[in-house]
Amino acid sequence: MYLSKSLRPCRPIMAALLAVFVPSAAVLHAARTCNPRNFGAKADGVTKDTDAIQKAIDTCAAKGGGTVILTAGTYVSAPIVLKSKITLQLDKGATLLGSPDHADYPAKTEFRLPALQSLISATSAENVVITGEGTIDGNGESWWQMARSFHDFGVMGSPHPRPRLIVFDHCKHVRVAGVTLQNSPFWQLVPYYSDDVVISNIRVLAPQHSPNTDAVDPFSSSNVKIDHLYADVGDDAIAIKSGAINSPGPDDPSHDITITDCTFLHGHGLSIGSELAGGAHNITAERIHFEGTDNGIRIKANRDRGNDVSHLVFRDLDMKDVRNPIIISEYYPRILPPDGPQTPQPVGRLTPHFHDIVLENITASGAAMDGAIVGLPESPVDDVVLKNVKLSGQTGLTIGYATVTGTGVEVKAAQGDPILKREGANVTLH
Repeated sequence: MYLSKSLRPCRPIMAALLAVFVPSAAVLHAARTCNPRNFGAKADGVTKDTDAIQKAIDTCAAKGGGTVILTAGTYVSAPIVLKSKITLQLDKGATLLGSPDHADYPAKTEFRLPALQSLISATSAENVVITGEGTIDGNGESWWQMARSFHDFGVMGSPHPRPRLIVFDHCKHVRVAGVTLQNSPFWQLVPYYSDDVVISNIRVLAPQHSPNTDAVDPFSSSNVKIDHLYADVGDDAIAIKSGAINSPGPDDPSHDITITDCTFLHGHGLSIGSELAGGAHNITAERIHFEGTDNGIRIKANRDRGNDVSHLVFRDLDMKDVRNPIIISEYYPRILPPDGPQTPQPVGRLTPHFHDIVLENITASGAAMDGAIVGLPESPVDDVVLKNVKLSGQTGLTIGYATVTGTGVEVKAAQGDPILKREGANVTLH
């Protein structure tokens, strides 16, 4: 229903009335509670409480849904599976701690590739909620040590897989709010082929050099809202993905995603990619503070993992001591190609094409490199618009095989030219 501007201030009142007269399914099932302690959970930090937690989930689900409450204590657990209309609530002082035994994580096919079952998962479920003031801890240190001994430790489908922390696989109406997620062996929170996902007011933590501990990775998902995310991790704060390297397809895009009012510290910043075989569209990120991250905005792919990536808006971002504030590159894992003209290659299903990208009201100071906007010769980056962008770093902004226009752009470089044009650069800045 459309509301005129004169009626829009009444929206909160209307929403409250609707909540009274039309209670949601989530409200209806939330009144039923199931406590794992009633099924034998000890929450002593030693005993494995997996069976008790799963029985609480299954009991509530069998009765039409409800809230599984973890009261204060440390619940050691192997993987558990959430069901439709289940809320997992972690009270203040409650920690769900991943089992330290690697054998507790069974092998499975996940995202069409070999993997290990995540600590928490839900598959083809609806109205699933994780909430509270407690903590979900993946206990990842031993996994990180293992990963560092293999060259391919960060690749999807690696023969040396690690479990993710939370995976929502083909789910609808997902909510994650309030909790702290930390120390995942691998990616921490992944909506995969899921729709209507709201992630709000959560903290995601991992040591600075923990490998591949991405905070939130929407993967071929739609209608995702990420609000007030505090991420201090070892890899991407957010990485929007949509298909594996050399994917045979088909792959759905990630689309209609909004990211607002976040704080990103250690890690690799806000990424779209690198796995983008399904493409990504209609993504907006606003009011984000970056401090000490390796990168700010990073849109990344290569000829073996790309697709159409378009209609992206990044607005009202401030960056302090971010190594590379802006990276838009079709050469991942490289940022820049070798010097000189590049040889075009045939355009195929996995050729990335980045276009219609707006960067507005962005300030960055203390950078090593102001940034790079570089496309492939057979697929240049098109229609990048910079508005009121102010960058200050040791070296300038490199542009190649890309069309970039801008107003109110200030680029400062301590060394060399502020704008470094390479082959194929079409730049109009004011």
